[in-house]
Amino acid sequence: MRYSISILIVFLTLIGCSSDTEMMNISGSVKGLKKGTLLLQKFEDTVLVTIDSLIIDGKSDFHFSQKVESPEIYYLYVRLKDGTLRDDRITFFGETGNLNIQTNLANFGNAARVTGSRNDSILKSYNKIKQRYVSKNLDLIEQRLKSQVSKNESIIADIDKKQQSLLVNKYFATINFALNHKDAEVAPYLVLSEAYNASVKYLDTVYNGLTPKIKDSKYGKELESFIIERKKLDSTKVN
Repeated sequence: MRYSISILIVFLTLIGCSSDTEMMNISGSVKGLKKGTLLLQKFEDTVLVTIDSLIIDGKSDFHFSQKVESPEIYYLYVRLKDGTLRDDRITFFGETGNLNIQTNLANFGNAARVTGSRNDSILKSYNKIKQRYVSKNLDLIEQRLKSQVSKNESIIADIDKKQQSLLVNKYFATINFALNHKDAEVAPYLVLSEAYNASVKYLDTVYNGLTPKIKDSKYGKELESFIIERKKLDSTKVN
């Protein structure tokens, strides 16, 4: 009997250790938030759902624990005490381990600092590259608006070419970034979110370069399915 109990204790201990390695523990603070509700959300299929929530009453510190089957994008929203849901949100790449999020109520999304997630750190590096293309495109949009006022068709046509070239360059930058981070779940995510309209041969290049672990991740599987559908669609157009 004692032997059976000992085996049971060891078994339960192993289960506990296993589950710990699958957990994402998020701690943090929202400076200036005295009363309200924090909502932890993610997409399930194509629907954004709340997977956990926490009422803030006096203290601005918070903590969430979630089982993570595969690293993916999560969102943190704040609902004020009057029921108003803030427009800005914190977008971060969640994964197993201990994450920390520090922000303030006044600039909830923009002021957020996320630490503890390798994928999120890589995503932030990509966003700096992406911002260059966003800034250049905004400049071109401004030039286009001015040209439309003066009705200068030749300049408008030239701006169109520059915008198309900028988009292609952004695709190449994204593909190259993903290839340089083929051992991170963020790689297939970036292709799906930022370069899905790129030539399917480039999508294939990224997918084939992913490590087996990343191919088997949530976004790795989604990228594989997306490529299959793109190839079917392209073959339909040819026929």
